[in-house]
Amino acid sequence: MKCCHMSTLVWQMIGRIHIYFSIYIRAYDSVEYIFGFGNLKAIEGMMRVCVVLVGLLSLLISIEAYEVGLTFLDSAVAQGAVCLDGSAPAYHMDKGFGAGIDNWLVFFEGGGWCNNVTNCLARRDTRLGSSKKMLTTETFSGMFHNKPKYNPDFYNWNRIKVRYCDGASFTGDVEEVDPKTNLHFRGARIFRAVIEDLLAKGMKNATNAMLAGCSAGGLTSILQCDNFRSLLPVNATVKCLSDAGFFINAKTIIGTSHIEGFYADVVKTHGSAKVLSPACTSKMSPGLCFFPQNMVQYIETPIFLINAAYDSWQVKNILAPGVADRKGTWRDCKLDITKCSSAQLNILQGSLLSLSIPLVHKMDVLGNMQEFLKALTGFDNSPSRGMFINSCYSHCQTGIQETWLRNDSPMLSNTTIAKAVGDWYYERGTFQKIDCPYPCDKTCHNRVFE
Repeated sequence: MKCCHMSTLVWQMIGRIHIYFSIYIRAYDSVEYIFGFGNLKAIEGMMRVCVVLVGLLSLLISIEAYEVGLTFLDSAVAQGAVCLDGSAPAYHMDKGFGAGIDNWLVFFEGGGWCNNVTNCLARRDTRLGSSKKMLTTETFSGMFHNKPKYNPDFYNWNRIKVRYCDGASFTGDVEEVDPKTNLHFRGARIFRAVIEDLLAKGMKNATNAMLAGCSAGGLTSILQCDNFRSLLPVNATVKCLSDAGFFINAKTIIGTSHIEGFYADVVKTHGSAKVLSPACTSKMSPGLCFFPQNMVQYIETPIFLINAAYDSWQVKNILAPGVADRKGTWRDCKLDITKCSSAQLNILQGSLLSLSIPLVHKMDVLGNMQEFLKALTGFDNSPSRGMFINSCYSHCQTGIQETWLRNDSPMLSNTTIAKAVGDWYYERGTFQKIDCPYPCDKTCHNRVFE
């Protein structure tokens, strides 16, 4: 599909369909959903309807994106590197060309987690638990684009998007399989099998390589960062990028530790402890080491964080999950940040914006941020570390053209995410920027859930 410049009206049309499409995709990411407040079959059906709508629209106009087919890694099955249902892992790959033929972007998809057998069974027969249920093509846009106009620094790299089907950010490794459920907890094996397959396809000759991911995949890029570095050639420049993967161990609006218990169950169910840094697990429980704030200080490989300070997933599922908001007081606020009351905004300022404080060590922020100052000091201001923390209500900003690089994309210090990441990777300059508090940033593409 050829790409062309889009008018404002057309982008509004695309944006509206993308919002609908994203709602159903992100429903998989919801902890509320994981605990039974959703219907997998209905979501899957609605998702397919949205795919059809996008397809019909693409027949009428050229959009700044293109489709890439799915590759099944059948050879991984013999290694036990399989999805929850035992099917082969899969990825989408657009090969590099020209000067980028030896450069590799390996991006891991997100999609929440399952923390026990019941919840993993609910995922097993969906695209998040079985490659048999995955769509056979994926739209490549934003950081995946193959045109310099839309992706100046990485357009000619080998760009790979690994599909998510293990439910534990590619960290699980349990040998036993219960014949009653046929659940396979093998995410760590999938990670290694994919990397080994790519090495055999040319990544063993890499000049540049980057491990990246969004949401639960962004957590993968943090937890597996040094492991990725160890598997690549010693003379290659290797770095990591986490988009919306900096999940914080925050209490809910009623003061309970909802996400802490959930992560502990994920690690226990999937046997993830063996993948986590021993430097961390020797000091605290493995469940706590699933949180980036406790792991990032031990990462030796250069890493870049992209995160919305008012991350929509974290607001909905860590700060104000359904179990902490049974009366629905936060419902409208979670759907649209412009509908938050002044009291709710004050809580957001203290609970989520404060995650950025220790990254610069010099900001004054409303609310109680002492907990985060103590917890996140591990992400220091070393030049090898970069950050783009904007005050938007969003979740994942690298894989969509409108937020990666467009004439109206989010900016910090007049710099788009695409330029910030490129400058950091190629060491044209450092980038460690934190936005001013909401609602000061008029470049945000804030999520509205309908």
